[in-house]
Amino acid sequence: MGTDWKELANSAKSRSDVYGLLTRVFREEPTEAFINELRGPRLSGAFSDMDVVLGETFHKEPESELVEALVLEFTRLFIGPGPHISAHESVFIEADSGAGGLWGAKTVEVKKFIETTGLEYESGFTGVPDHVSVELEFMQKLTQWEADKWLQEDREGAEYCQSVQHKFLEEHLLCWISQFCDEVISKAEMPFYRAMAELTKSCMEFERQSMASNVAA
Repeated sequence: MGTDWKELANSAKSRSDVYGLLTRVFREEPTEAFINELRGPRLSGAFSDMDVVLGETFHKEPESELVEALVLEFTRLFIGPGPHISAHESVFIEADSGAGGLWGAKTVEVKKFIETTGLEYESGFTGVPDHVSVELEFMQKLTQWEADKWLQEDREGAEYCQSVQHKFLEEHLLCWISQFCDEVISKAEMPFYRAMAELTKSCMEFERQSMASNVAA
């Protein structure tokens, strides 16, 4: 049988879409436009297929009240001013050594990794390169890149994209994101961020198993 280039592209694009969604969830406080998108038929159907439960109030509460509550939850979880989750690889990976903090060694490694691929940060970017949303967005771009290569029937290019993804997952994202998600699940008061953390864990386990299958093959 010949190669089904479109199917391969669609698979990579589906992964890219999930990475894009999770990027938006953890990057900043939700907006009304984002909530409307999450409530829409496309994503509602996708959540149902993936057994993601956002809670009854998510779909029934007035939009403005829901956004206000989620903004407060996001701020409490990830910004402070009180105790909060620092969503950075260096904080989680280097915490045991007592060196965990912003712009740790892992931050520099991630920055160099991203730059070696030729991808660039958006102009005006002032964040920290190993923030969870940056690492997820990097994977979103890599998987979109892979999808484009499959559509071009460029197997070598697509497989190179996969190798970069696997290296980044093994050396960075998979090393800490499960622990980060567990923190979110334990500290979130609203179902939304617990559900998003559970979804993230499930997606990362899928990636881990897919990588293992590729190696076995």
